[in-house]
Amino acid sequence: MPSTIYGVLIADVLESRARADIRGLLGRKLAAVSKRHLRKKLIQLPYSVTAGDEFQTVTRDLPSIPAVILDLRRALRPLSLRIGVGFGRISDRIQPPVNRLGGEAFQRARGAIENIKTGSLFKFDVLTAFASRNAGFNSTINLIYGLHDTLVLKITEKQWETIEEFLDTPTLEQTAKRLKLDASTVSRNLKRGYYWQLSETVKVAGSLIERTFC
Repeated sequence: MPSTIYGVLIADVLESRARADIRGLLGRKLAAVSKRHLRKKLIQLPYSVTAGDEFQTVTRDLPSIPAVILDLRRALRPLSLRIGVGFGRISDRIQPPVNRLGGEAFQRARGAIENIKTGSLFKFDVLTAFASRNAGFNSTINLIYGLHDTLVLKITEKQWETIEEFLDTPTLEQTAKRLKLDASTVSRNLKRGYYWQLSETVKVAGSLIERTFC
């Protein structure tokens, strides 16, 4: 039988008040990401801006959530995101608008993003938090992402540019050609931008989610 456990993702933009027309910029970027993620069946509903600089979505493809998070971070640059993910049931039929849905997955996602805002998870800054009824899973994946986010916070815009191109054309030669750089520079930018750590996080966290919920 199909799983009844959903993943809800709630995100908002850091320092959004410093940006003019944040809602318009966010809406344009999310429209492009929504098309790609819906086409790949990574999400159930389009990303919807629900309150100022906040947006939400729902997915049943739980193991793909780490890949979705990484793709959101690179696609929405230069915007920096806080992302809370909740796992659980949804009390309504899955249909837009997403902000009219409810249930434990939404409640946990809301709690996760509040934990980021209040700094209650760790004594260091994080950008990502997860919440489910499984305490062991929560502590493990939040530690993984706490360490992961320590690296994410150090990535420069130039390094993000290289990561974005490499994700679209995953060979050094193709990426170098598109960026008009030599392959050694691309390789160095990926290494210094912690790309390989980011990609391993996606694999390991996706596997952990699959073993826990699927």
